[in-house]
Amino acid sequence: MTALPSLAEIQNARRAIAGSAIRTPLVRLNVNAAPAEIYLKLENLQPIGSFKIRGATNAIGHMHSDALARGVLTASAGNMAQGVAWSARELGIPCTVIAPESAPETKVKAIERLGGRVVKVAFDKWWDTFEQRAYPGIDATFIHAFDDLNVMAGNGTIALEILEDLPDVDAVVIPWGGGGLTCGIASALRALRPTCKIFAAEAATSAPLAASLAAGEPKEIDHQASFVDGIGARTVFPQMLERAQELIDGSLVAELKEIASALRLMVERNHVIAEGAGACSVACALSGKAGKGKVVCLVSGGNIDSSKLCAILGSRDEMRS
Repeated sequence: MTALPSLAEIQNARRAIAGSAIRTPLVRLNVNAAPAEIYLKLENLQPIGSFKIRGATNAIGHMHSDALARGVLTASAGNMAQGVAWSARELGIPCTVIAPESAPETKVKAIERLGGRVVKVAFDKWWDTFEQRAYPGIDATFIHAFDDLNVMAGNGTIALEILEDLPDVDAVVIPWGGGGLTCGIASALRALRPTCKIFAAEAATSAPLAASLAAGEPKEIDHQASFVDGIGARTVFPQMLERAQELIDGSLVAELKEIASALRLMVERNHVIAEGAGACSVACALSGKAGKGKVVCLVSGGNIDSSKLCAILGSRDEMRS
């Protein structure tokens, strides 16, 4: 069986990241006509605008000084890269990021402001970096964005906060990118509130987990780029699928127009700015797919290009990149 972070490791991670990640608020979505009591876990308020600071900080905190001295390398569309770059800057070590050519300029500039060096590559070559855990010509210690127990443990600290604020939560909906956020949170929830339903959230234009769960094995899909750039890929890592099969109750899929509508709703009703991935979980809950009762949606990040945000807010049409 593929290893999962233990509750003790998640609790230890909470202490380890306390100086970097903040304890984010859980607020009720201000909408009356909804199928459930929907709550927003606002990870977009983290110092880097994303939950990724949790896992990155915990992973780097567990690395030996010799490994850190070589500098760090990660593959990311933007948010994990910011988490790694933030921690690297604090330690005074170099950070290199392999990013897909489609990475939003807002995220690329943020990485560079934090001192990271960005290398843009084709999407397939970017995905290969996850699998190889290295990039040709770069001698640095690789930090995996999701398939890493310390990263998952750091992410799992979110569940501890949710249960403190809403002990009787009925369901949690979590955007699925590589699976490190979902599996980290689910590991803690299964230990502390096993009756809670746990769902991944994906965009219809790139939903490999839903396809893989249905098939019982990793399936490759036709990935289509969109404004939902923080999640979605061509397939699912076998070990991440195995974890998901053990931990979650399924993957919910939202259309782009539903995600755009959820994003607009959060801006208009709660004054919350989310990126596409962060709005995907809310779109799934608003559709009723997560059930009734008290449903927590992970607003995983708020790093969206201002031009895309303005286009979504001013349009009722489906948005593509």
